[in-house]
Parts: sequence; structure tokens; C-alpha cells
Amino acid sequence: MKIHEYQAKKLLLDYGIPAPRGGVAATPEEARRIAGELAGQVVVKAQIHAGGRGKGGGVKPAAAPDEAETAARSILEMQLVTHQTGPEGKKVRKVLVEEASAIRKELYLSVVVDRSRGRECVVFMASEAGGMDIEQVAATAPEKIVKCAVHPAVGFSPFQARKLSASLGLDAGQSRQFAEIVRNLYRLFLEKDCSLVEINPLAITEPGQLLALDTKINFDDDGLHRHPEIRELRDPDEEDPLEVAAKNAAVNYIKLDGNVGCMVNGAGLAMTTMDLIKMAGGEPANFLDVGGGASAEQIEKAFRILTSDPNVKCILVNIFGGILRCDRVSAGLIQAAGKIDMKLPMVVRLQGTNVEEGRRMLQESGLRFTVADGLYEAAQKAVSLIGS
Repeated sequence: MKIHEYQAKKLLLDYGIPAPRGGVAATPEEARRIAGELAGQVVVKAQIHAGGRGKGGGVKPAAAPDEAETAARSILEMQLVTHQTGPEGKKVRKVLVEEASAIRKELYLSVVVDRSRGRECVVFMASEAGGMDIEQVAATAPEKIVKCAVHPAVGFSPFQARKLSASLGLDAGQSRQFAEIVRNLYRLFLEKDCSLVEINPLAITEPGQLLALDTKINFDDDGLHRHPEIRELRDPDEEDPLEVAAKNAAVNYIKLDGNVGCMVNGAGLAMTTMDLIKMAGGEPANFLDVGGGASAEQIEKAFRILTSDPNVKCILVNIFGGILRCDRVSAGLIQAAGKIDMKLPMVVRLQGTNVEEGRRMLQESGLRFTVADGLYEAAQKAVSLIGS
């Protein structure tokens, strides 16, 4: 789960990590009021779940409250396009108005879960080359990014803070500030079940203080049941409507860019199905896992999600019947197809518990289903039906 910058900065402040003063506004008038309260130069920043806002015109300086109002008026309701939003962009519904800072240097600092080391562990990353082009730095000069892994059995140590600090060329006073920030960042990461906390830039201001000028925090969905206060920060307007509908239907769904809609039970089988679609010359339109105990009603809801995607030209249902019996899948498909004006071709591949009963139900339903026995055969039939 992602949250907005203004929400992330509130969490930083709660954990003793310094960030600029500011407030969030949904109207230009609110932006003017906040700028007046801050009484100085401010920055007006679009609040969307994407980076690159400055390059897209979503960040504007303002020297006075009336300029902040004008800046907010130009940003609010705009369809902001960045390298992370895609060409369709995202609508801006709120802006963060915060005090401007005199910056001497921009650093980069993040903490993330790293699964590439043979075991999951927390890794800090820091760089002297902070700012908007950190992705380019990572691609062209990875040696400028210093990594520090935290052993899960040992935890974070002061030595690791000193190692990161030395790589950034900080003086003694800044190193002490940095060590405090890193320690609190690690505590935030663990206590709130985060998957990513990124501060970019972590600025050195002209007075020599460290300040989190921008931040991004993502949370592990599997840990949200422990944090109702974090769940309340979710912004459905920033999420894909189909993914929101899938959450409400208790199915796992991720929208992709292809045209073959997939409905599968089990994450491993879903990944295999997507790979086979690509091998057959097609592109999967989604990852959708109905799980092992889905009811006919859940299957119907999943089916409606698939058919709501205008990019889907064919649907491939691939079910291995174990806990989720094949006859229950067939009942859900028949129920959904009977309620929806189904015009898309559909390929169904069933194997496992009650497979014969499931196939019989499909054949006697009076509805058009293309049945396949093998995995690759099902993928080939789905891809071929798109052009027919």
C-alpha cells in the first residue's frame, strides 16, 4: 500500500525525523491560508502516488500567499503526467504547501526489504547524488550508491550508521544528526511493517541541518491488519478502480497491459499461466488469483472485474481443483455469464477435484466455452481467439 507525501512526512515527524513545516490543501484558498500561516517562501507540491512531479509541472515555488494560491489553482485538477504515471497521468486532488528550504546539498537515503541475498533482510541505501535523477545514477554510476544490510538476528548497529555517514562525506555534527535519522528510520520501518521508506532528497540546508524534503513510504499489505491507523491512509482515488474492486471482493488482482484476461487459483499457477500466454505470442492483461476457497459469488465478482477491463479481448480460466473444486468454478462461471452480456471468447481449462462434473456443467449450460485439457493448449487457444 502506498500513501501520499504529506502522510509520509507526518509519520517521519512522529518518529523524530525532521521535515519541513506544511499543510495539505484541496482548494486554492486553503493553499493561500496555509502559506500565510507559514509566513515565508513556500513550495506547492502535487500529491499523487508517483515520482517525477517536479519535471511534470506539479511542483511550484511561491514567495507569497497569493502566489501559493495561483500555483495551487494551476496544479489542482490537472492530469499530471510523469515517467511513473504512464501517458494517461493522474488527476491531482490535493497539494502540499510547505516552507521552502535553502539547500546546500541533496543526499539520498532509503530502507527496503531485499530478497536477493538468499534470505529476506533490510537494506539501507545512501548516496551523495540525491535528487530527481537518482534512477539515472543507479543505472549509470551504481558505485555512488552505498548499501548496508541489516542482519535480521542482530538488528541495526551504530557502526552501520557510521559507515553510511562516511560514504556521504558528512561532518561530525551532521553525522550525529544522520545517525539519529537512520536509527529512527529503521524503527519506523519495522514497527509499521513497511516495504520501502525513501527520503529523496535528504537535504543539507544552509545552516547545516539535515531535512527530509521528499519522502515515499510503502507498506506490506500482509501487515496492515496490525495497523488500522495505516489502513485509514489509503486513497482509493490513487488506485486502479479494478484493483479496488478486487480488494473488496477478496481476490488478488493486478492489472497489466495485455489483452488476455486470466482467472486462476494459486499464485504459482497464475504466474505459469501468464508465462505460457507470452510463449504463445500473447500478453496477459492481469494477474488474478481467486484463491483456494472462493465461492461462486467471488468467482462471479472476479469475472466482472475481468470483463470491466476494456483491453481484455479473451478470457482464460485455468483452475486446478483442490480446495476449490472444479464444479464450484463452473457454477461461478455459469452464474456470471448468465448475468453479464458476455461477448468475449472464453477458454476454460479445468483439472482436479470434480473435473468431470465441472466440464459437464459447462457443456450443458448452453453457453459458449472453449474447453482445453493442457496448460499450453489453453494459452494457445486463448491467443488464437483474439484475432478471430
